[in-house]
Amino acid sequence: MHRSGGIQSIQRSAVTRYAREADSYGFFNLLTGPQLLDTVEDLLPAHRERLFPPTETLSMFLAQVLNDDRSCQAAVNESAVKRLTGGLPACSTATGAYCRARQRLPLEMVRALTRQTGRRIYEGVSGRWRWQGWPVRVVYSSTVTLPDTPEKQAAYPQPSGQAKGLGFPICRFVGVTCLESGALLDAALGRFQGKGGDEQTLLRSLVDAFNAGDAVLGDALYAT
Repeated sequence: MHRSGGIQSIQRSAVTRYAREADSYGFFNLLTGPQLLDTVEDLLPAHRERLFPPTETLSMFLAQVLNDDRSCQAAVNESAVKRLTGGLPACSTATGAYCRARQRLPLEMVRALTRQTGRRIYEGVSGRWRWQGWPVRVVYSSTVTLPDTPEKQAAYPQPSGQAKGLGFPICRFVGVTCLESGALLDAALGRFQGKGGDEQTLLRSLVDAFNAGDAVLGDALYAT
């Protein structure tokens, strides 16, 4: 954001407007455009051309998380309406097929697209937005709870202090963002507890997000 408060307000309004107007068709056009198509095609899993193929599903998911109504039903309803207005046959508005398709999205494809778009964003940022001339990379960590399934419990077990069956799987993530643009450059996922899930270990797996000459901003924990 610009240092001037007035310009910051204009920029925030523009970002909010773009987020509200984002739809799955717009994301689909970006994913299949010349800048991202090669990455998408290289990492597409084997699939049949069903109602929700991977690229279409990812487009819907991106629009869903930016929508004021983030329900799967709203995402499927929007897709069904756009199919009709585009002259395609009507389809069911049941959410089951979309939810299953979303679960099949390969994490590596999402992560590769995140890295590529983040890099393109920060490479286009004016040097005058840097802090004292330095490119600053912000490191942060948090946790999210996951659906309580046996597979998720095995991969991301709940904290040992919780009674078995009374908690949810917890996933820790560490992300690296560009301070000038706010772009997410990379992120790593790990267990909340246990070897290999601590923040320092996850951060070491993100070394490619940094360049020589970067300034790193994080809490005191990362100094170790």
